Amino acid sequence: MTPQPIAQPTFVTDAAAAWETTGPGVRRKVLAHGPDLMLTRVAFEAGGVGARHQHPHAQLSYVESGVFEYTIEAETHTLRPGDSCYVPPLAWHGVACIEAGVLVDAFTPRRDDFLS
Repeated sequence: MTPQPIAQPTFVTDAAAAWETTGPGVRRKVLAHGPDLMLTRVAFEAGGVGARHQHPHAQLSYVESGVFEYTIEAETHTLRPGDSCYVPPLAWHGVACIEAGVLVDAFTPRRDDFLS
């Protein structure tokens, strides 16, 4: 049986993208995506945590607002609006929100697990 393709909208308005709660004080919305790339927004309340994890996707994170302690492998940096970082595939990483804010994350290839 051939897997069914995932719908790939050409344009996504912020209002049309639904928030999904992913943990205490953390919610995510999936924005535009195609098979090789996905864009998301992740909103954190102060104290919210993106638990340490790894995945086979390369990831870029951009701080839209707020202050975050971002750890990649054994290195931790404080990131503020306008800052960004690169998470290599399979690197252990996590984030703690110091001041409420939003991260914009891009993944390659697309995180199909975010669409199920």
